[in-house]
Amino acid sequence: MTADIAPVLRALEAHAEAAVRDAMGPRFGIVTADRVLGVRMANIQAVAKPLGRDSALAEALWQSGVYEARMAACMIDDPATVTPERMDRWRADLDNWAVTDTACFKLWDRTPHAFAAIDRWSSLNDEFGRRAAFALLASCAVHRKGTDADYLARLPLIAAASGDARNFVKKGVNWALRAIGGRQSPTLRAAARDCAARLAASPDKTARWIGKDALREFTRADAKNATKA
Repeated sequence: MTADIAPVLRALEAHAEAAVRDAMGPRFGIVTADRVLGVRMANIQAVAKPLGRDSALAEALWQSGVYEARMAACMIDDPATVTPERMDRWRADLDNWAVTDTACFKLWDRTPHAFAAIDRWSSLNDEFGRRAAFALLASCAVHRKGTDADYLARLPLIAAASGDARNFVKKGVNWALRAIGGRQSPTLRAAARDCAARLAASPDKTARWIGKDALREFTRADAKNATKA
């Protein structure tokens, strides 16, 4: 039985603002979603929170194609019921960075399938599918998922994708590298800095940007930590 999404859509529509909707494209680059209501993130979260974990409702909201409904779906889906097949199916629907990052940061990094999905998606050709790989890697690193070995094994994926000049891919790759280098493990910190240094010396413009930006972030973080010591 398909869950009834009408009450959720009505709740989202009650928070819709024309000015927010109109700014989605020019300001945030969200121009490819099937339908955008114009709801602020805080209000999407307010609608989603009382719904609890509900996989059936999440699936129905996702299938609606409405931008805000898909954001809410990522917030209420149950990580324990998410399968690799459903992750791949949702991933194939991704059409903007905001839903991509929310799915990774709020849902997929909490599943036991995260690292396998990173491996599958890192070589995809579509921009948001490939961003999902590295946004998910970054999300896992930020949320302290996995072991050192999980990240050391995936630094080569960062290097392999570092020449992809598409905006949302290169920023996702950069985010993943910085997140790995920000973990508390001395091994990972050293490995991420080594990777960044090699990319910074690359003849490829995009790889150089990724490496140099990560090195700047690492330098700032190291200086901040030294001040606290």
